[in-house]
Amino acid sequence: MRVNLEHTDTFGGESNYSWVRRHTLDLPDTATDRTIVQKAKAWADLTGLRCRVEKFGDMIAIYPRGICHVIFVTFGE
Repeated sequence: MRVNLEHTDTFGGESNYSWVRRHTLDLPDTATDRTIVQKAKAWADLTGLRCRVEKFGDMIAIYPRGICHVIFVTFGE
């Protein structure tokens, strides 16, 4: 499974894109949503921070608490 990651800042709770980091991960097809979120947080160096996770079917949004960042996870081919 190919997973595309975008890590950017937020302003007023919405993604701002004044800066952005992108990356692609290759994960096993058996990876759960929890595993995907953990890998995304590790890549963004946000391990250990509590986050609000929103799932939209084909996308996961990860909002760390206390900082104005967001990680968007989309599933590629």
